[in-house]
Order: sequence, then C-alpha cells, then structure tokens
Amino acid sequence: MTPRNTICLWFDKDAHEAAQFYARTFPDSAVTAVHTAPGDYPDGKQGDVLTVEFTVLGIPCLGLNGGPRFRHSEAFSFQVATDDQAETDRYWDAIVGNGGEASACGWCKDRWGLSWQITPRVLTDALAAGGDVARRAFGAMMTMTKIDVAAIEAARRG
Repeated sequence: MTPRNTICLWFDKDAHEAAQFYARTFPDSAVTAVHTAPGDYPDGKQGDVLTVEFTVLGIPCLGLNGGPRFRHSEAFSFQVATDDQAETDRYWDAIVGNGGEASACGWCKDRWGLSWQITPRVLTDALAAGGDVARRAFGAMMTMTKIDVAAIEAARRG
C-alpha cells in the first residue's frame, strides 16, 4: 500500500546506495522497491535506477535520482532520538565515519549531503523542562559537536 505522505529526497545518482546505508544503520529501516527509468531523461538513461522506495526509522521515503541540479541543505534534517551515549555514538559514528561531516550541537551530514540531528532524549527532556534546567542544558549543548549525554545530565543537575 502506498503511504499517504512520503518524503521525497533528491539525489544526484546514488539514491539506492544511500537507502541501503540507511537500512543497514537504523532500525525499522528498509529498501522496499527500486524502479528503473522507462526511458531516457535529462540526467540518465533508460534502465538507470530512477527511484528507490525506502523507510528510515519507519518513515516512508522516496529517493529520486534527479541529477546534480538540486542539493540537500540544513533546511531539512532527520532528527533521531537516542536513549544513551552508546546509541548516540553508534549513529553519529556511522554517519560521520561513512564519508559524512560533523557539525555543531548534535548535527552532522551524511556523505550525500543530508543533515541529521543525533539527539539524546536527555537533551530534549532538559530543554522541555524550561527555566534554569533548560538554560544550563542549552548552554552545554552549544559547546558540543556530538552530544555528550553525561555533560547534559550534569548541566541539568546544575
């Protein structure tokens, strides 16, 4: 059954490779279909992989091999909630270690240019608490690249 809402992600030519990486990296993720072009198109030929249906953490996505015209930006990101430092490290290291790039405050990019926020629940809980707890956690987060769960917990306690 086709989902009612699907995130369409534009890739140059490697949507299938990206989808396979996401399926290996995140639970509840899979490549569900690969479709080839029925004819030539501006950035590809008949028989090339045109679209890839996949899920990332249960979210339905469609990868479109549309060519180099449009690039990903930080205006779109996947935010992945993690339960502890080990899970945070696992996802962060998978993305950055596979040709990706670290950024600030828990953000990183994969090698295809998609942005990811690897966000421990302890951080979102602290920010949601408001007041001094949120200010301390936010201040600690602003000094980080990958989120350090122990440092956020310490900031939360004051």
